[in-house]
Amino acid sequence: MKFEELKTKIKAGEIDTVLVVAPDVFGRLVGKRCTGRFFLDSVAKHSTHGCNYLLTVNIDMDPMDGFKLANWESGFGDFEMRPDLSTIRLLPWQPGAALVLCDFHHHHGGLVEEAPRSVLRRQLEALAGQGLSCYAASELEFYLFNHTYHDAFHAGYRDLAPSSNYRIDYHTMQPTRDEGLLRAIRNGMCGARVPVENSKGEWGKGQHEINFTYDRPLAMADMHVVFKQGVKEIAEQHGKAITFMAKYLASEAGSSCHIHLSVWRGGKNLFWDAAKKTGSRFFRQFLGGLMKYSPELSYFYAPTVNSYKRYQAASWAPTRMAWSTDNRTVGFRVVGHGDSHRIENRMPGADANPYLAFAAMLAAGLAGVEEDLDCGPEYLGNAYRDAQLAALPDSLQVAVDLLGASRMARERLGEPVVEFYTHTARLEIQAYNASVTDWERQRYFERI
Repeated sequence: MKFEELKTKIKAGEIDTVLVVAPDVFGRLVGKRCTGRFFLDSVAKHSTHGCNYLLTVNIDMDPMDGFKLANWESGFGDFEMRPDLSTIRLLPWQPGAALVLCDFHHHHGGLVEEAPRSVLRRQLEALAGQGLSCYAASELEFYLFNHTYHDAFHAGYRDLAPSSNYRIDYHTMQPTRDEGLLRAIRNGMCGARVPVENSKGEWGKGQHEINFTYDRPLAMADMHVVFKQGVKEIAEQHGKAITFMAKYLASEAGSSCHIHLSVWRGGKNLFWDAAKKTGSRFFRQFLGGLMKYSPELSYFYAPTVNSYKRYQAASWAPTRMAWSTDNRTVGFRVVGHGDSHRIENRMPGADANPYLAFAAMLAAGLAGVEEDLDCGPEYLGNAYRDAQLAALPDSLQVAVDLLGASRMARERLGEPVVEFYTHTARLEIQAYNASVTDWERQRYFERI
């Protein structure tokens, strides 16, 4: 929606609330609900502010120690939340509401470099500096349950009933039971300028996938976070609950966020060699960078303790570093030809922050181009069974150690960004190590 259209709708009383939001480190939308008139008179002209602790809290909103960006010693001041007016959209599932995404800025006007949207912006600037652009699309999977979030919380998230009793990958009969919700999601998202191509049943019980139309990375990441929050809100309105956990149950497949990406100059897909009808040298260099540096950047694909439990053999999630054409056992699946020739990164889970995941892919790929790397021979066969292939990081601890030691990440993402996110990850590990789990009680309560 153009700003002038929003102004007209507010003055006509059709829109009375504008959500002014920004993505936090978890990819959640945080911010304020403003009256329409106040948004026009103040926020759109002068921006608004939010406490700078929004980037340094844990998922329970507890302020965390050890950050230079925001801390008790400096008094937890404010960041400016500057609206990006190109992101204005209606929220059809919230009557009278629109939403605008913001960038975090310091008081002196500079971008907060550690903010997820800023991290992606910097990689897109590096890309544009070479006369290049990029298209991306994310595929999100999730599990749907026949409970409200409130009921699931009070049940301790135990014994939840998935919306199907058996696996429904590509089924069209059983998902009809959920079509009232899925139709509302598809139509609602299209109305919110999040164009959806399709929805389908996925491999797990109660698991679904919804695919977006590809776009430029910043716009795609914006759509991704609006989608995740909107889907949860629409599900709640239907008495259901949805989770985007990477691995909600040990016996079920994980939920992924496959990322499709290609790099362009003008109207030409640089990944394709039209004369040879195969991947170009640029493509091989870019993929070579992904192959070399993705382990060091895996935190940005798998940001939680739970993320690494998704990497299980024969589970549709990758376990080894390899690339192949149309092979779902590898980390990088190459698909399409001509303008549609692209890389599908199968490492990210549904819990990934899209801004950071897109930025990591661009940083690694461009490093591969500059270093004239090659992706090596295409892998043929079942990568799950090949112990000679390098394994993906198997824990958040391994991933954060690799990120902290990565010279490439510090050069391309920036020292402050790497320090900020390694500290964020280590605090999450510390919290997990201090917890007592159901598994421990079941194993040790009586028998130890």
